[in-house]
Amino acid sequence: MSDSKQAPIIKYFAYEHLPAKLQKVSKPIGELAEKMDQCLPNCAEKSAGLRKLLEAKDCLVRCLV
Repeated sequence: MSDSKQAPIIKYFAYEHLPAKLQKVSKPIGELAEKMDQCLPNCAEKSAGLRKLLEAKDCLVRCLV
């Protein structure tokens, strides 16, 4: 449905570099972000949603730091 080009914000959802403890939280959110990026059309609402998801991921990962 969406354009084949990945949204630039997706790079901030990377989790492979994190310790396993933090990956437990970050990985499912990163996978959700990628899925939403792939299945939704590029528009302002998708960008806003991905930004908010990134904020949430950062907060949730910080719970374990």
